[in-house]
Amino acid sequence: MKATRFEFRFRLLIGVVLYVLGFWAPWLRYGADRGHITTTWLELTGFLASHHWVELQPASLLVTSLAIACVVLGAMLRVWGAAYIGSATVKSPAMHAPAVVAEGPYRHLRNPLYLGSFLVSIAVSILMPPTGALFFLIATALQMLRLILGEEAFLESRQGEAYRAYKTRVPRILPRAMPRVPASALRPSWAQALLGEIYPVALAICFAVLAWRYNASLLMQAVIICFGASLVVKAFLPRTAE
Repeated sequence: MKATRFEFRFRLLIGVVLYVLGFWAPWLRYGADRGHITTTWLELTGFLASHHWVELQPASLLVTSLAIACVVLGAMLRVWGAAYIGSATVKSPAMHAPAVVAEGPYRHLRNPLYLGSFLVSIAVSILMPPTGALFFLIATALQMLRLILGEEAFLESRQGEAYRAYKTRVPRILPRAMPRVPASALRPSWAQALLGEIYPVALAICFAVLAWRYNASLLMQAVIICFGASLVVKAFLPRTAE
């Protein structure tokens, strides 16, 4: 079930492929309903209103607000986590295990970066067709689970009892409000983390500012621009993990 070294090395590329398939949804574009493609955003809003759970306008407000909350929280988790392990380690094609990191979000859960990424994925998925969004979220969750299992096996093999003790005290993905591990003296690097996580940060800003226009095409363009900007910034960041 755990990811191979190939999957870990090319995890970004695999993630991009899942994004493309979610938006493109080729099974719809070349099927009988290719002329009726809509967004999950619109479908969720219509579903809530048609079942008389809430009126149309409050339903649209609710879906939009939840999407913004997800992307903002996801970006915060990504930056918080990257600040403690370093952007070079986050972006590295290889796994690293210098020591157990038990500071910042890593005192509350073992995989804040993956949780942050999934929350961002939930927000982006509302711009996809419903079946594209479903495929994207399931495939993304499976990819992340495989990566998590692969990383945890690697860390345990390298750090031994220290990591096993950490695993017993810190949950894998659902954060614990009160940490059970003591804080370390590790200092965060916020500036580098913000630059390294420019995609979720920029996307959170775009959603917070532009989502209220209820224009899916505009937000799709924002996703592309934010991703392109992140690639440019990444090219100038240190590539060697400490």
